[in-house]
Amino acid sequence: MPNRAVIFDLDGCLVDSEPLSIGAIVAEMEALGIPGTTFEAIRDSFLGVSMRVICDHVAEKLGVDCPPDFTDRVERRLFESYRTGLRLIDGVEALLDRLEGAGIPFAIATGGSIRRMTYTLDCAGLSDRFRGRAFSADQVARGKPAPDIFLFTAAQLQVAPSACVVVEDSPLGVTGAVAAGARAVGFVGGSHLDGRQGPHAALLAEKGASPVLSDISGVFGAIG
Repeated sequence: MPNRAVIFDLDGCLVDSEPLSIGAIVAEMEALGIPGTTFEAIRDSFLGVSMRVICDHVAEKLGVDCPPDFTDRVERRLFESYRTGLRLIDGVEALLDRLEGAGIPFAIATGGSIRRMTYTLDCAGLSDRFRGRAFSADQVARGKPAPDIFLFTAAQLQVAPSACVVVEDSPLGVTGAVAAGARAVGFVGGSHLDGRQGPHAALLAEKGASPVLSDISGVFGAIG
């Protein structure tokens, strides 16, 4: 049984998809006539959360139930943008090679749906890397910032949560990792944080991330 492991958030840590994701959410909220819907507002309020949380926000703003097809519409718009706009975070493949060479298991714990996670991994060419080791908030009772997805992922890897390093770009994800008893490493190298890496790094550190990295290759040295 391995005595340590690395758990990655998917969007914004392995793939540079957050600008596409936030853009799809903004577009669909604007189509519903929800005021105050900007890229910055959605990024700052909902980075790393599940679509269940966003649907609750939509319902609150509308004063009625969230449209039942809202998540489907967001994902259709997002998947269309993946065809030309999705790319890996620089250095991800080299990091995964290094972890494999060192015999350190790794997995994904994402707040996105299973369908979105699967499509993202296929488009990014990471499906084989994470086959049987990619887990979604769909599989647990509570999404981030609850610790559920990290506890579930550690159990699947057969590693104690305290022996896991969790790589996260969102304050809610860091909060969940810390609550699970894992060590949180912050990451601010995604393009959705261009121009605000410093303040976001400080926020991740405040939530318990240490260290906070702008280069994904630094994860290996942070394992300890």
